[in-house]
Amino acid sequence: MRTRIVFIFGWMLLAVLCAAGQTKSIECSKNETSVTYLLSHPLHHMESTSKEIDCHIEIDPAKKEIKTVSAQIDVMTFNSGNSNRDSHAMEVIDAITYPDVMFSSTSIVQNGDSLIATGKLTFHGVTKNIVIAAATKWSPNRLEVNGSFDLSLTDFKVERPSLLGIKCDDTLKFSLIAIFKLE
Repeated sequence: MRTRIVFIFGWMLLAVLCAAGQTKSIECSKNETSVTYLLSHPLHHMESTSKEIDCHIEIDPAKKEIKTVSAQIDVMTFNSGNSNRDSHAMEVIDAITYPDVMFSSTSIVQNGDSLIATGKLTFHGVTKNIVIAAATKWSPNRLEVNGSFDLSLTDFKVERPSLLGIKCDDTLKFSLIAIFKLE
């Protein structure tokens, strides 16, 4: 009898240890997730948002850690509220030839609720390493990630648009909100 109890306890302990080290793949909640960029010009600023992000993460729920991130956005889904401006933006980035922006993490470092995701971003046919700083907020059924990063238009071989002969800033400032259901 004692051997049987030890055997059962051993299996239970092994099951708990295995479950604690398991990762889970989750897709973002598309109706709650968005990416916005800000483009600045001396005469005005333009914000444009996409709510059509295909984002997947792999997490360790027991440790509340994000292990990997991958995301893809169709550039035509960004909307500034001004169709003429959006059409011009799509011309500038040659959206027909380069329809998608893609990110794939190569490393993720977490310190409490702070997260630094390093990875490869492909935009306008060019792939560069970028760093995304983010904050995570875990609850029993939901994970919220708020992050930001900048990219240089010229680094990605995009000619800076101009207005009245004055070019816009080289830096696009991105912010993101990604929601994941943990159920």
